[in-house]
Amino acid sequence: MATPLVVSEVSKSFTMHLRDGLRLPVVANVSFSVASGECVVLGGPSGIGKSSILKMLYGNYAVDAGQILIEHKDRIIDIANADPRSVLEVRRATLGYVSQFLRTVPRVATIDVVAEPLVARGVATEEARQRAAELLEKLNLPRDLWQLPPATFSGGEQQRVNIARGFITDHRILLLDEPTASLDAANRAVVVEMIRAKKAAGVALLGIFHDEEVREAVADRILDVSQFSPRKVAA
Repeated sequence: MATPLVVSEVSKSFTMHLRDGLRLPVVANVSFSVASGECVVLGGPSGIGKSSILKMLYGNYAVDAGQILIEHKDRIIDIANADPRSVLEVRRATLGYVSQFLRTVPRVATIDVVAEPLVARGVATEEARQRAAELLEKLNLPRDLWQLPPATFSGGEQQRVNIARGFITDHRILLLDEPTASLDAANRAVVVEMIRAKKAAGVALLGIFHDEEVREAVADRILDVSQFSPRKVAA
């Protein structure tokens, strides 16, 4: 499938149960696709629904309506209506996600945190750790930190661990939620090159980048999420 991700007429709202069931619409009629080897960037002001779109695509948020179609092992899965087991299988094999925050098991060494997604897919532990070491070195994380758990690292160090963990697999689709937000200029440049390498390998990428320089360096096109504002759609 040349277009492994298709989003069709997706809508999302939140219900405030502590406010007498007040319904807050987030986005409406979200429709777009991402091709293999393409990086699409979600644009628009803060609070417009960019992160909510990523979370719906990853299956963290339920949708009110619409379809999220992903090619997974030669079949099409609708994440919007898939059962939890299917969502987990898609995440394991097809759909990767680099969030703004690193969530790991306490006391696990950084190198094993990064290697874990490969081990979960059946790669031998030593091979996975070698690949993890290559990424951590590329991202300039000091070697003396590799055997320590990342919970006490600085924000920028944790984000580099997060990026290495997200980029270590060969997922066909990769979601990026502000991956460079906590990084210095040198490491932002490294991540730009890593994104370009994923594009060259045929990965479909969808991301949020508030850093204009990074956004311009990686985006094939920018999708203005403002067009999916419920107020604009209603008008």
